[in-house]
Parts: sequence; structure tokens; C-alpha cells
Amino acid sequence: MRAKVVNSNRSVLSPFRQKVADYNMLFKLKLNLLVVFSAAMAYLIALEGTINWGILLALCVGGFLVTGASNILNQVLERDTDQLMKRTANRPLATQRMGISEAIMIAGFSSMIGITLLAMINPWTAVLGTLSLILYSFLYTPMKRISPIAVFIGAIPGALPTMIGCVAAQGELTALAIVLFGIQFMWQFPHFWAIAWVGHEDYTNAGFRLLPSKDGERDANTGLQSFFFALMLIAVALMPYFMGVTGIVSAIVVGITGIVYAGYSWKLYKMCTREAALKVMFCSFVYLPIALIALAMDKI
Repeated sequence: MRAKVVNSNRSVLSPFRQKVADYNMLFKLKLNLLVVFSAAMAYLIALEGTINWGILLALCVGGFLVTGASNILNQVLERDTDQLMKRTANRPLATQRMGISEAIMIAGFSSMIGITLLAMINPWTAVLGTLSLILYSFLYTPMKRISPIAVFIGAIPGALPTMIGCVAAQGELTALAIVLFGIQFMWQFPHFWAIAWVGHEDYTNAGFRLLPSKDGERDANTGLQSFFFALMLIAVALMPYFMGVTGIVSAIVVGITGIVYAGYSWKLYKMCTREAALKVMFCSFVYLPIALIALAMDKI
């Protein structure tokens, strides 16, 4: 009898764990948390006075749900191409472990609840959250198979979390909101092109055109454009200091990290190797949290 109970428990727990893993992939949990982190840091950078924990909670939960809905709709639309790439072949919709109707229902509830929470903060946050969902799911996603301009389009919803966080704190669209948007916007180009370079075979198999070269191949042009946007990032990231929002400490931090980011992008231009692209990619993972934390701590 004891052996039968153990087997029964395994048969129950295994599907449960798979479902948890599927929801993790569906919401793209790690990426989603980075989005929430960006919005929360922008809120702290823009904040005047004490933290309103209710607003911060609504911002984080609402942002998480709206971003999750965008990620789910992205996977619904790309379920066939996901089967062609190693990094996405095990997603729940690609493997048909989850039905399309279930995914769309989850996306619908997530978007409605998330936008409602953002609307409770102010109308600007709700409008920008809705705009982010529409651009990512219905413009960026299909454009990936048509033109490398998809990266530019995708950088807009990718940078909106910082603007949403700033607007949540200030109640209106300000110059600071545009600057914080610009930081995350510029950061994304070397970041995403490095990812596209490393996973070039996968993306090519799926028919995605992401690298900014004439024929979509890996060449020096990708590194050169990455270097250009990294240089632009240095200038934009110093704007909070020149605006009097933050102090010299954060200016030094974002300046040094930006120079390192640009340096690795320059090496990608000169070397055109997978190893150089990997260094740009890993540097991008480090740059954004360091820059946002430095700006937030300096403001506090």
C-alpha cells in the first residue's frame, strides 16, 4: 500500500511542477521581473517626498501582469516559429502542453487586471501600459519576420517601463520621464543585437531578421551601430545629473559603466566574433541594474 501511495503522489506532483514551469515560461518570469525592477527604480528616481507603498505595489503588480500578457500573446503568435528554435522549442504552446484558448484567456485576465491597477495610479500609467502591450504584441512580434526595424519598434515598449514608473511618481509626462525612457531605449540596441548575434542560427531558422546588416548576416555594421547607441547612452544617462535630479556619484557610475559598455561594443565592431558579442550581452545584463540603482540611491 505504501508503494502505491508514493507512485500516486509522483503522478500528481509531476504535472503540477510542469504546470508551474509552463507558467514561468509563459510569463517569462526573469524578463518580467527586470521590467518591474526598471519601473520601480524609475519611480524612486522621480519621487519627491515619501514612498506611497500603495502606488508602488500597484505599479509592480500591474506592470507584471501587463508585461506577462504581452509575453503570452507573443508566444501565441509565435508558437509555430518557437518550434524551430532550440531556446524556445520547449515552451508550453510550442510543445502543445497548453492550448491556445487557455493562453489567450490568461493573457486577457492579466491585461485587464494589470491595466486596471495602473489606472488606479493615474490615467498616464494606464495609457502607457496599454500602448506597451499593443506595440510589443501586435507590431513588434509580426515585424520580426519582415525587417530589422523590428528592433527599433520593440525598443519602444521595452523602454516604456521606466517612463511608466516616472509618471506613476509625478502624475504627468515630464522631461525626466523622457530621459529615463531614453536610457533604457538606447541600452536595448547593443543588448538585443548581441543576443541576436549569439543566437543567429536559431533566429535565422525561424525566419527572423534582427541584425542591422543589409542581408541580415553578422558583420561589422552591427558592432558599429551598437557602439553608436552605447555612446548615445552615455550622454542620455548623464542627463539626470545635468538636470539637477541626481548627484555626482551616480554620474560617475553611469559614466564609467557606459564607457565599458561602449568599449565592448567597439570590440564587437573590430573583432566580429561570437565571443565579443557574448561580452556585450553580459555587460548589458550588468549595466542596466547598476545604472538604475545608482541613480535611485543618489536621488534618495
